Amino acid sequence: AHQGGWPLPRGGAQSIASALEACLAASGGKVVTGSRVRSLQDLQEEDLIFLDVTPRQLVALAGDELRAGFRRRLQAFRYGPGVYKMDWALSHPIPWLAPECRRAGTVHLGGTFEEIAQSERMACRGEFCSRPFVLLAQPTLFDPSRAPAGRHIAWAYCHVPNGWRGSAQQAIEDQIERFAPGFRECILMRAASGTAAMEAWNENLVGGDINGGSFAGMQLFFRPTWRLYDTSIRRVYLCSSSTPPGGGVHGMGGYWAAQRALRRFRMPGASG
Repeated sequence: AHQGGWPLPRGGAQSIASALEACLAASGGKVVTGSRVRSLQDLQEEDLIFLDVTPRQLVALAGDELRAGFRRRLQAFRYGPGVYKMDWALSHPIPWLAPECRRAGTVHLGGTFEEIAQSERMACRGEFCSRPFVLLAQPTLFDPSRAPAGRHIAWAYCHVPNGWRGSAQQAIEDQIERFAPGFRECILMRAASGTAAMEAWNENLVGGDINGGSFAGMQLFFRPTWRLYDTSIRRVYLCSSSTPPGGGVHGMGGYWAAQRALRRFRMPGASG
């Protein structure tokens, strides 16, 4: 992605979900919405269960069905920094000083390496950095269908302490203005989403953490425990960003969880 450019789905991120749903339907599957699963007891008729949730939700869903030791390890799972996200409607493309940024779908704003490191360290320590490392996307440079003719959109986020209740709006816009003087003059509308809003939108974003948990220490390799995709319930698997290789639009957590299940249940006499 860093070498060849970060891909942008034409028409918006919903097009990815729609394509996946079409593949599922072609294989005889179906998507059920508007039916909240509150317990694994709601899924007793299913042979295999793959949960795209973080450890906190797994504990809530499975409860005493999990072995006590495994449940304790899940409860000890550490979550990482949250994010503060901004969305903008723009009258013009962002007026970057660097011409390369005017041709990029995704721009990483941080100034020097030392500034970037400081910003990330502070978020992990529970502190807010006034000059945060900002990841910004400007999709309408390449996909005009996402905005009215002649208009543009952009979104960006920075890391903040997990569960942080403050506002990073000015700090994010200051960073963009630093590298693109006149940015604020392009803004037609803005929307801000702090850590609480992110978690309310998706309960898996605990404290605004979009990566399914901290990557510090052994959680870089063993997510969420040494079992990786397996749980202490034989037919239940975890396949979220809390498993390797972590967050991202790649689906590899689901792929490897499925491979584990296929190997187990295809082998004669296999046991959990």
